[in-house]
Amino acid sequence: MTPVRLASCIALALLAAAAHADDAPPQKATNLGEVDVTARLDEARNSLSPDTGSSQYVMDRQTIQALPLGDSTPLNQVILQAPGVVQDSYGQLHVRGDHANLQYRIDGVLIPESIGGFGQTLDARTIQNVKLLDGALPAQYGDRTAAVVDITTRTPSKDGIGGSVGVTGGQFGTLNPNATLFGRSGAWSWFLTANYLENDVGIENPTASRKPIHDHTNQVKAFGDVSYLINADTRLSFLFGVTNNRFEIPNNPGQEPTFGYLDVTNFDSAQLNERQQEKTRFGVLSLQGKLGGTAYQVSAGQRYSGLHFTPDDIGDLMFNGVASDVRRANRASTLQADFATPLGDSHTLRYGMYASFERASATNDALVFPADADGNQTSTTPLSIVDASRILARTYALYLQDEWSIGDKWTVNYGVRADRYDAFRPESQLSPRVGLVYQPTDSTTIHAGYSRYFTPPASEMISPTSIAKFAGTTNALPDNGNDTPLAERSSYYDVGISQKLGSAWTVGLDSYKRNVSRIQDEGQFGTALVYSTFNYDQGKVKGDEFTLNYDGGALTAYFNFAYNRSVGKRIITGQYNFNPDDLAYIQDHFIHLDHDQKYTSSGGISYAIDDDTRIGADYLFGSGLRRDGLVPNGDTMPAYFQMNFSVSHDFHLTPAGATHTQLALVNAFDRTYELRDGSGIGVGAPQFGPRRGVFLSLQQDF
Repeated sequence: MTPVRLASCIALALLAAAAHADDAPPQKATNLGEVDVTARLDEARNSLSPDTGSSQYVMDRQTIQALPLGDSTPLNQVILQAPGVVQDSYGQLHVRGDHANLQYRIDGVLIPESIGGFGQTLDARTIQNVKLLDGALPAQYGDRTAAVVDITTRTPSKDGIGGSVGVTGGQFGTLNPNATLFGRSGAWSWFLTANYLENDVGIENPTASRKPIHDHTNQVKAFGDVSYLINADTRLSFLFGVTNNRFEIPNNPGQEPTFGYLDVTNFDSAQLNERQQEKTRFGVLSLQGKLGGTAYQVSAGQRYSGLHFTPDDIGDLMFNGVASDVRRANRASTLQADFATPLGDSHTLRYGMYASFERASATNDALVFPADADGNQTSTTPLSIVDASRILARTYALYLQDEWSIGDKWTVNYGVRADRYDAFRPESQLSPRVGLVYQPTDSTTIHAGYSRYFTPPASEMISPTSIAKFAGTTNALPDNGNDTPLAERSSYYDVGISQKLGSAWTVGLDSYKRNVSRIQDEGQFGTALVYSTFNYDQGKVKGDEFTLNYDGGALTAYFNFAYNRSVGKRIITGQYNFNPDDLAYIQDHFIHLDHDQKYTSSGGISYAIDDDTRIGADYLFGSGLRRDGLVPNGDTMPAYFQMNFSVSHDFHLTPAGATHTQLALVNAFDRTYELRDGSGIGVGAPQFGPRRGVFLSLQQDF
């Protein structure tokens, strides 16, 4: 039985049980009328997801709207405001020294990651609040464990229909029209949003110039959440999303060709025409509610993600010796069930399961030149090589945990998680988890935790390259090696304290350490903006985070500062992607991982002049990602600092709703900074941060 069919059976069984939970006649949905049970059902759903012992950082809708771009802020830029989050090229994020490995949940439902980076699939307009959970996570959380991006969607609070239409425009050819519609009528409620984005800086500029060459993007995103109240204790919901992103790959002018093509000896690198398209769509059907004292949510879903990289055949051959038309696709069917049962006054038992079935395919239709044993081109006539692969990946997980309240000051959450991953080879692990919260006073909270983690490799990111096929060509790989990626296994320790100072200030300090076996990393080893997974034999990660928040009503402010060190030793899978000299050094030495940034800081301030006018500013600072020095990843990029400003005002021009205006100045000081210089393990090309830009948002509510 497939996960979707099994979910349907469970949903029907629970629906029948809910209808006969007691002897009284079930309340008809049409009779709910004025009774608002949504808040009670939301509370029941929230009880399914504990955070005892972990670190958490919460950003609500007001916080997002106070950012310079407000609701037009990309989701990855929202998450960058949390402590310990490092920005990278192509919109990637690294949390606490991990490479990607983020888990996204929407209303408690895990959404499998996408090939093109799921963080850019969702729109900030969908968010009521977003919680970033990291550290020693409870047993409920597995698979991707660097951090959990837990999103609560916006829901209408009263009967009727409302929404907004708006547009954000500005420099670099930016145009971002959007529309949102929400409403509630009787037992039905819905929230729908869609937007279109185009600009001329779709991917980070590979040069320091203000205007990149060949970098246009068109992006379409839509999201919906429709709910139906079956009765006062049961809700059926369907959430869905779709994304279609198209990118031109930016060019780096002034490059010299390395190879000859037929009778062509020169090619202007500013005229390259590489393109990439990324598609994602997902849908999840959830039955959620209470049976007696037990809260539950059972969800069945499916996610499709696809990517197509189109090369410039002649240009790519002349500069790289290979022109690869790359297609990758992944379809995942999922089943998730979570339950929470109170046991007396001091215990809450939580238990559940997760299953995923993935079909991943990859095709590489490549043009290459013949070459001798030293890699020298022997003919200017290209050869065509087709390399294709398919992968079936099955993931199963069970968890059981107990949250024990000991008096008024102590809470302990202990449990165990069992994971099995079957793709390249069967792997499994039984993982104990324990978290502790101690609250000696109303203003002081101390947490500590230990978690054993099992992280499967990302099936859609495994390199499909067949080594033998490219032997004797200009795309020959430098070394053979183990092409079977391995699951990562780690022990995570986390301890922190949060202290309220008066009624407005909150200060926090957190320390973490992670000892890792088979630590996973990813690299861009070709021209396509896709990643391949490889493993170091050993890894060590540690760091500290400091947070300071102020909420004085009209004035709010936050400051985050983080230290991190991530190192790995001995590459044991995917060796064929690396230079033999680098492999030899890493065999006996720990090196910094390419995404390791020693110091990271973010902060912001917002002031409401009156009920309709607000000014604000925020910043990002990083000491620099890694680049090659005397040894692989032995040096750092220069530090960077980006400051943004904004001002917003609401006009009341019509009785239908406010007219919201917001002016943003991004990178106000126009500080040119480079995220990557193209060197480092698994780094493909240089990328620069954004230049100064002015953007105006207009939104009419109704």
